[in-house]
Amino acid sequence: MSTHPYIAIEGAIGVGKSSLARILGEALPAEVLLEVFEENPFLSDFYADRSRYAFQTQIFFLLSRYRQQHKVIAETLRRGGLVSDYLFAKDWLFAHLNLAGDELAMYERVHAILGEQIPAPDLVIYLQASTDTLMQRIAMRDRPYERQMSRDYINDLRLAYEAFLADYATAPVLALATDDIDFVRNPHDRAGVISRVRETLAGAGIQPSLLDLDAAAGGPTLLTGSHRLPDFQQFHRALDSKKGFLNDPYLNFILLTEEIGEIGRALGKTWIRQDQLLGQVGNRREAQDRAVNELSNTLGEELADALAYLLKIANDAGIDLESAYLKKMGENWDGKWDGR
Repeated sequence: MSTHPYIAIEGAIGVGKSSLARILGEALPAEVLLEVFEENPFLSDFYADRSRYAFQTQIFFLLSRYRQQHKVIAETLRRGGLVSDYLFAKDWLFAHLNLAGDELAMYERVHAILGEQIPAPDLVIYLQASTDTLMQRIAMRDRPYERQMSRDYINDLRLAYEAFLADYATAPVLALATDDIDFVRNPHDRAGVISRVRETLAGAGIQPSLLDLDAAAGGPTLLTGSHRLPDFQQFHRALDSKKGFLNDPYLNFILLTEEIGEIGRALGKTWIRQDQLLGQVGNRREAQDRAVNELSNTLGEELADALAYLLKIANDAGIDLESAYLKKMGENWDGKWDGR
């Protein structure tokens, strides 16, 4: 297992694999590997006549997926994490759905040779959705070569994924039901999915890397494993030492208040944008979600800056912030407030 996380996202056509791969690539962060399926010259013909063009389509996909993943995965994981919007092994699933007889037997021989050379992921995220939801999403993105897809084929594919990943034992599988969430447009849903992925990675002993800037270590190295608040405090101690930053709780408090002001300005922009969107969508919650989504990158940067100064103040004062937080939240949990 690599010290960097390798995540593969799977699910039926239209479920949102590529969108989630981009989201996780930014959130973890990690490099993103997206399948290049548009280059398959047989794809449109396959959806028009599955039985006639299944073998050509499947062999092209097999070789294309092998060419894209062979060596690239291992080389990428030496630098950092990787999120792919497909699992190489899923090619077998499509082959068994579309091929039979001698064609399937020939495919299986080629797949067995190539599959041995593809690294397995540390985590597979399985995006689940009903057939109705899948058909709606396929229609919404309106790719020309997908317009001839039949509902029966999508339903068969959905059931094949259920069976395939129920028995998948090469890596842990995190199943996420997506019928009632929208991690692309709804920031609350997106944050929930990211949190679930982080928790699963932590449980597997893998998290995105954190730089250790201790000059005595011979330059920047990577802290791997599970990270908690003390790790981030340690990081800031190393950063301050490396950069020669002044350790002064009063100065850091002043800088923290400036960052709080920046958070307020970022939220102010979301409120203005929310009012602009309200007239278009007619629903305040949807307008708020869309406004926050549009400015989430800016807000995230300001919140990160504020957290950095909180960690620095804790370091200045010799406080273990995680222990202090858990103690205070325990008191809050057991406490009572008037009117509650």
